Amino acid sequence: MSEAQEREEEGLARRLEAGRRLFAQEARFILAAVKADQVPASQLPEVAFAGRSNVGKSSLVNALTGRRTLARTSGTPGRTQQLIFFELGGRLMLVDLPGYGYAKAPKQDVERWTRLTRSYLKGRPQLRRVLLLVDSRHGLKDVDRGVMRELNDAAVSYQLILTKSDKIKAPARARLLEATAAEVETHVAAHPQILLMSAEKGEGIERLRAELAALAAVEAPG
Repeated sequence: MSEAQEREEEGLARRLEAGRRLFAQEARFILAAVKADQVPASQLPEVAFAGRSNVGKSSLVNALTGRRTLARTSGTPGRTQQLIFFELGGRLMLVDLPGYGYAKAPKQDVERWTRLTRSYLKGRPQLRRVLLLVDSRHGLKDVDRGVMRELNDAAVSYQLILTKSDKIKAPARARLLEATAAEVETHVAAHPQILLMSAEKGEGIERLRAELAALAAVEAPG
């Protein structure tokens, strides 16, 4: 192994360890906001989880934090209807957003939480990144592309996370990554790296933890 390869592996190991240490900290529920004036005034850096209804946002929050029931999950689209804030070790705020697209909820409720979500995404200076979750079995849909354009226009950094990756076979995964990467190149606010993720199998969890640790303001002591 070359010296450069050794340095690269050592750097990756440090990043993975930083992610492990961050997500070993206590994760606690802060509040569920149904109005813009209820959003907490915390100055912690924030990472928001966005995506179509039932794409696996709450499941990913639970997998990252190692807590099965921190974020409530459901097979019913539209279960999350507020902006739900979780504080991680006093260093990072995780925000579980309501899903967009189809939801089993009254139209006026969907419109209300859609307005709230858009207001949050466009007016939150401490928001470091939006994790835009996309179901690997279906790929990007027009509704996802619409959200990507809005995030581009608002200059909000976002990263595509392809969820439920264990549900598709290797050839389909390769095609999905290639097609998604080609679209991402045309979006100025999109993070170039696309992550395949399975909350159920744990695929990609350590890598995402490491990325989020790099967004946290201060390294945890000890």
